[in-house]
Amino acid sequence: MLNYELGDIVTLKKGHPCGENKWEITRKGVDIKLRCLGCDRVVWMSRMDFEKRVRKILVDDKFISIVHHKKEG
Repeated sequence: MLNYELGDIVTLKKGHPCGENKWEITRKGVDIKLRCLGCDRVVWMSRMDFEKRVRKILVDDKFISIVHHKKEG
């Protein structure tokens, strides 16, 4: 299980219908709450679905592949 923090910006496998593919994590736990940065739509998904769909995470103003994201702690 990867470690995510509140406020992290991620991209998912498929973009949102509004055309944006950047999401902010606004709540975490068993379910993950994401806010689209294009239209402010909020979606909930299970952690398992989220970890299947997430592709990249914003680190130091650059998106890096989730494969290369190091766990904190």
